[in-house]
Amino acid sequence: MKQSGALRALGTMSGTSLDGVDAAVVVSDGHRILEFGESAYQEYTPAQREILRAAFGRWQDQDVADAAEVVETVHAQVMAPFKGIDLGGFHGQTLAHDPRGRGTHQCGDGAILAELLGYPVVWDFRSADVRLGGEGAPLAPFFHFACAKYIEATGPVAFLNLGGVGNLTYVDPRFDRPEEDGALLAFDTGPANAPVNDLMLARRGLAYDEDGALAASGTPDEALIAEVLERGFFYRIPPKSLDRDDFADVMPRVQDMSDADAAATLTLLAVRSVVAGLQYCPEVPERLLVTGGGRNNAFIMNALRDEAHVVVEPVEEAGLDGDMLEAQAFAHLAVRVAKGLPTSCRSTTGVAAAVGGGTISRPTVSALIPE
Repeated sequence: MKQSGALRALGTMSGTSLDGVDAAVVVSDGHRILEFGESAYQEYTPAQREILRAAFGRWQDQDVADAAEVVETVHAQVMAPFKGIDLGGFHGQTLAHDPRGRGTHQCGDGAILAELLGYPVVWDFRSADVRLGGEGAPLAPFFHFACAKYIEATGPVAFLNLGGVGNLTYVDPRFDRPEEDGALLAFDTGPANAPVNDLMLARRGLAYDEDGALAASGTPDEALIAEVLERGFFYRIPPKSLDRDDFADVMPRVQDMSDADAAATLTLLAVRSVVAGLQYCPEVPERLLVTGGGRNNAFIMNALRDEAHVVVEPVEEAGLDGDMLEAQAFAHLAVRVAKGLPTSCRSTTGVAAAVGGGTISRPTVSALIPE
């Protein structure tokens, strides 16, 4: 039975790695995670993946109708079987992200999903933050704060998500609220899986380097990695964020390498980006809990353990689900939006003041969100 004020929310995530859509239930009152519920995953077909890939870099005023149809259709398919849902959290598919320029674009219309599913859906989580001067990313930190409380952490911990882009959340659970000064610091670390995934697809027709086996067999170009790490992004004080393709110019630099050497170079670049980012944490975290596809890559995990000088573990070691953590995040954030609570603050996105993002769309025959 849900506690008073709690909502059973279904969150979704479709990342820039374009593997598919994750969906997961969280019971939350907006402050605390009360329960983790069931989850599901639906993979994109190769044709759907190509439609989405072709739309990368496009903005709201450009033709993305085919991509939107894919996003909405697959999300509706994976969300429909869930029962007893009070509220949906729909992130959409990020096609472009330029917070200091054109803004941010997450493709897909939450109002369509609300009509199809028959319950309120929170979506467009990032735009309000960007309009108020924030980076619009990362948005999971407020959820990570709740996770640190859920696992009863007593000292600082860090959550590292290795998807297409890497992002790090430093959490100090000794604070009461995530928006308090010192409770959180979050930022994108640099490229993660996207470059090596693109390499594998182009050269071998594979979606990713399974277990990092190809990278482990190669020799990384240390000089190229060091050169990339001298770029201004790595010296910017957090918070800061990236677009999936912000480091796309590195790809031509590996084109003459063997497959193994190129994979080793791009994968070790992801690791070194994280190590460079850890220096910005106010204290050395007691644990670095890794989520996203990168935690399944033995090359990445071993290199992090060798170079990060902290305890490195997949989030499963803390009793969390690394496959579903981002989807769960948008379930929790949807509840926060419904409750009028902030979803980002200065230390997570650089926004001037704590702000609650997200638009709530209700089906035309829906009851109001439960109190």
